[in-house]
Amino acid sequence: MSDKLNPNDQELTFKERILRDLEILKSQVEEADETAFNQVKSDEETQGVAVAEIERLKADLESKLSGPSEEGQPVKAEEVPDFVAEQARKLSEQSLEPPLRQSVIPEPEAVPYKVDLTFNPEVDPNEEFMETEKAEASSVVPVDASSQSGNEMAPTRRSRSTYSDRAPKKNKKVKKKKSKARKLTVWIFTTLLLVLVATGVAGYFFVKDSLGPVDAKSTEYVQVQIAEGSSVKAIAQTLEKEGVIKNATVFDLYAKVKNLSGFQSGYHQLQKSMNVDEIITVLQQEGTAEEVVPAKGKVTIPEGYTLKQISEAVAVNAASSTKASSPFTAEEFMSLVTDETFIAEMQAKYPDLLGGLPTADTGVIYRLEGYLFPATYEYQEGTTIRDLVDQMLGAMDANLRPYYETISAKGQTVNQILTLASLVEKEGSSDQDRKDIASVFYNRMQFGMPLQSNIAILYAEGKLGEKITLAEDATINTQIESPYNVYTRLGYMPGPVDSPSLSAIKATIEPSTTEYFYFVADVTTGQVYFANTIEEHNTNVQTYVNEKIQSSTGQ
Repeated sequence: MSDKLNPNDQELTFKERILRDLEILKSQVEEADETAFNQVKSDEETQGVAVAEIERLKADLESKLSGPSEEGQPVKAEEVPDFVAEQARKLSEQSLEPPLRQSVIPEPEAVPYKVDLTFNPEVDPNEEFMETEKAEASSVVPVDASSQSGNEMAPTRRSRSTYSDRAPKKNKKVKKKKSKARKLTVWIFTTLLLVLVATGVAGYFFVKDSLGPVDAKSTEYVQVQIAEGSSVKAIAQTLEKEGVIKNATVFDLYAKVKNLSGFQSGYHQLQKSMNVDEIITVLQQEGTAEEVVPAKGKVTIPEGYTLKQISEAVAVNAASSTKASSPFTAEEFMSLVTDETFIAEMQAKYPDLLGGLPTADTGVIYRLEGYLFPATYEYQEGTTIRDLVDQMLGAMDANLRPYYETISAKGQTVNQILTLASLVEKEGSSDQDRKDIASVFYNRMQFGMPLQSNIAILYAEGKLGEKITLAEDATINTQIESPYNVYTRLGYMPGPVDSPSLSAIKATIEPSTTEYFYFVADVTTGQVYFANTIEEHNTNVQTYVNEKIQSSTGQ
């Protein structure tokens, strides 16, 4: 049905025209309601888009705060508020501020109306006049140009209360206000949700950052004194004051949430490169009663290292993540450990350890080889290489002291124990394998058989500690002329070939009781296979060595 009235339809009565006008208006209202429904649905979709935008922003926040920024640096916790504000501004301009919609009810075109005064003899003039007045008071008949020219004297006017003019305008204002209210509600809800999410994300990363190290690259030690009876809060404040943690409040809450206790009083050596968990571990250990000189760095000596390898290790500060240099050099280390004056001084200081030290006429390559205990050592400001080597000798003496009587009771010397232990260290990996391997060496010596260990040959060739292929190990020169050739010579070598671990030393002092005379390790898995006879041993060698080597070389 058209939404405009036809002024040329003169056959309709006033009542019929009004009824038709009402029908047109009803159609317009129904169209307006449908438009309003569609707008509400669109608002719901807008709210869904806003929630999706919040999820995207949350992921963006996590990415910004945990990964590198566009400048290549991670976003810091203190930068979060500015970042969140910027995202909120963008969101309010783009996603949360959609353009104003058009009015839900289009304003109909204003159409002039006229009063039909055509004489009708079947109608009483007075009655027709009353009908005309009623029509003017409630609705006006539209007039087009042709109709007006045919009745020029008919007065025309627009009613102030026509259905097609005033009613739709009033409905338009109501719908516009509802639309604005819905849009404002969505914007407020989204903004509050955004603030809550951003605050939670920022808080999480702030706590995470506060539990991390103050300076991950720092190698210096900070001496912190914890007073007796200090509360967790007081300890946290002390740590923050000394600069080893970032936030005392976070430390205090973290310790209470995890129900941590057992903090010890005294002086503790801490580093700014430690995280909160590492600091707590140190504080739960007993501190020193007196203030000590803070360590400047560390030197780590791995188990089984030779003196040449140790000389390279002491030149590196093991406490540095960048492998920075220590105050020591490989050259000064080797010069000291081969200095006879220094060796004599150490013999006088550690007689139980160095009393049976091999002499130069035994063919020993380095007299102190195998006597420096493998461990990690701290050094302070002013520590010399002499001090460092002294610590290593002192550590070996301290670890062997519980076994000196046992060694003597068995008729052995410390040098023999360390010499055999240096082979056990390299030949076996597990404690049980080492005890069994030690038993093989003792059984062979007891029956006048050579030890036959490739480890000693490699040391004699100057290759121990270097990376060699399986083929090179299998074709080792067992006829080399050297006091370390345990294929052609019976008994022990002149001295150790590396610094054995405490596990290898204990296995040599207290070996297993077996009847094994042979052993070979699988070249691919490292598993050790033992044998009582040479035939069984040869089979093991073919299976676990020769065939594996042939397979790896494609022969």
